[in-house]
Parts: sequence; structure tokens; C-alpha cells
Amino acid sequence: MSTIDQFEYDGCDNCESYLQMKGNREMVYECTSSSFDGVIAMMSPEDSWVAKWQRIGNFKPGVYAVSVTGRLPPGVVRELKSRGVIYKSRDTAVKT
Repeated sequence: MSTIDQFEYDGCDNCESYLQMKGNREMVYECTSSSFDGVIAMMSPEDSWVAKWQRIGNFKPGVYAVSVTGRLPPGVVRELKSRGVIYKSRDTAVKT
């Protein structure tokens, strides 16, 4: 979890090479959400059963949301797929 300014200034610790948010506020707004449920503080991802359960075992140590409301734009998902990256949404919101 980071602020908009942190994403814009530092980029994403886990996905910067794909999403390139550093210095790109528009991309930060498109690819992040302030609507989430639960918090995970992870210090040793490789040893954490919660990290494995949440599919974040390969992420860097940090603080993460359990679930997030919102999805990446379709164009971003297509770009990720073309680079061989499988996007797994963390959006658990009920769609009606």
C-alpha cells in the first residue's frame, strides 16, 4: 500500500517494469485503487503462509491490501498478457 505520490515518485516495488507508474500520474490513477479491505504486513514473503494464500509470496516485503475494489483497464491487461504476465484481479466486490 502506497500513496498516489509514492507510486508516482517511486513506482511500484513489484510491478514497475510492467506498469511503469514512476513519473506517470495518469498511469497511477488508472492502475491503483483507494478502495480496499483488510491489510497484510509481510516481512518474510517466502516464509509466510498468508503470502502464499494471497498469491503474493514473490512480492517484496511491505504492506498489502487483502482485497481491492477495481480492476486494471482492459488495454493494460492486454499489454501485460502480450508480455507473458498473467493478471489476477484482487477485486472481490460483488457485481450485480
